[in-house]
Amino acid sequence: MAEIEREAMEYDVVIVGAGPAGLSAAIRLKQLDADCNVVVLEKGSEVGAHILSGAVLDPVGLDALIPDWKEKGAPLNVPVKEDHFYMLGEAGEVRVPNWPMPRLMSNHGNYIVSMGNVCRWMAEQAEELGVEIFPGMACSEIVYGENGEVKGVVAGEFGISPDGTKGDGYEPGMELHGKYVFLSEGVRGSLSKQVIAKYDLDAKSEPQKYGLGMKEIWEIDPAKHKEGSVTHTMGWPLNKNAGGGSFIYHLENNQVYVGFVVHLGYKNPHVFPYMEFQRFKHHPMVKDLLEGGKRVAYGARAITEGGYQSMPKMTAPGVALLGCSVGMVNVPRIKGNHNAMLSGKAAAEAAYAAIQDGRAGDELPDYETAVRDGDIGKDLWKVRNVKPLWSKYGLTTSLAVGGFDMWCNELFNFSLLGSMHHGKSDAEATEPASKHKPIDYPKPDGKLSFDRLTNVAFSFTNHEESQPAHLKLKDADVPVKVNLEKYAGPSARYCPAGVYEFVKDDKTGEDRFVINFQNCVHCKTCDIKDPSQNIVWTTPQGGDGPNYPNM
Repeated sequence: MAEIEREAMEYDVVIVGAGPAGLSAAIRLKQLDADCNVVVLEKGSEVGAHILSGAVLDPVGLDALIPDWKEKGAPLNVPVKEDHFYMLGEAGEVRVPNWPMPRLMSNHGNYIVSMGNVCRWMAEQAEELGVEIFPGMACSEIVYGENGEVKGVVAGEFGISPDGTKGDGYEPGMELHGKYVFLSEGVRGSLSKQVIAKYDLDAKSEPQKYGLGMKEIWEIDPAKHKEGSVTHTMGWPLNKNAGGGSFIYHLENNQVYVGFVVHLGYKNPHVFPYMEFQRFKHHPMVKDLLEGGKRVAYGARAITEGGYQSMPKMTAPGVALLGCSVGMVNVPRIKGNHNAMLSGKAAAEAAYAAIQDGRAGDELPDYETAVRDGDIGKDLWKVRNVKPLWSKYGLTTSLAVGGFDMWCNELFNFSLLGSMHHGKSDAEATEPASKHKPIDYPKPDGKLSFDRLTNVAFSFTNHEESQPAHLKLKDADVPVKVNLEKYAGPSARYCPAGVYEFVKDDKTGEDRFVINFQNCVHCKTCDIKDPSQNIVWTTPQGGDGPNYPNM
């Protein structure tokens, strides 16, 4: 496809991804210079369509970016009123008191929000300032300049046939060039992954670690609804199978966010994260809350969990990585949106200063310094050992030692543990199936728990079927000959949307690997957890994927 000729448009800054980081960067650039030419490219059908987050939002990012956000009608309508932590057993729960927890764990002053709606509001603010925002424009390629710098991206290519040839309605897309390109694609972005590899940006960082976050929105009995209530749980049903936990957030209109996170560093390939989530809802505490209600939406998304140690170098010639493209989630707080916003603001300020100096296509070291030495770095530094402690020593030890370590960091900016290492990637952590026993999961009852395909319908996912599958295999033989034989075919379980399955051929009786790419909710788990690293997630046609209404 290299011979394709495309029109090119020139901008000062090209931003890929209309999430909190990208929109913050766009807004800040226009605040600094109304004449700065800024474009934001979003692969979702609209801004917010692909945004999925818990979310309890720390407003420090908005405070820094748009201090009068309340007056401007930002959709932060539900302040947190109460915080609860529980350790679950199969039949009951024990509340963990709030008082021994470090101050950073308090949600006082935070808000229960739909980040999709926050991003929609931020897009309105950006457009009022003159930012051009193009939804439905998937960015499929990086454009490099003569000196190897990132010069721009290709966006809006449509009409590729399933066999990879140009169909009748083929549109080549456009090249959008910028003095600087910001990649704010979220977790495991396809272009960010290429840039990190090309410029070896992760050479001095620990392997990135991930979790799979799954979420449902429920409308519940008004008598059970407690607007502003926040609950987190750990323990059952995961126990020793995997790290992770749940969240239950009561927002307005008798709605509740019910979410479950499974750390993807689990060893046993028989673990079925989606079914762990469904089983969780049958715990007596959760069942009592949800009975009589109805699920109205479902979605899933990977979460960056590596923290400070795993952040790669954030800049290369002509390009900067923002937000979750770097990995800025504070794991014990389960929060990263505030840091994403702050990163967008910092990148914009660095690019603005460079453009004022007449620079273009070089690195922005001031951005990296602002992140590591500023509020983002300080936020992540204090909790840097929580995730490796949990991965190495399990839940109980990590609670005690991790809590002590956070107190030491908060009070004295010092840790007796230093900075712990993560070790293996999540893919490498997967062990052969022969070392583990299969796990028997209860069948969904269709009332509290649901099969994957039924739930995917509530993500409102759609992919045009007359295009190539955007989930690519490096080697078509690996799924059956390696992953099925050695790891019992984990892709059939780790995917929360039922994209992958192994089926018996009617004639030969042999196993075939089937990719139902139409189901994909763009969570990126396959790209992360595949033990052979054989699956590569690429962008489908623009506008395709989930259409989250209120996530």
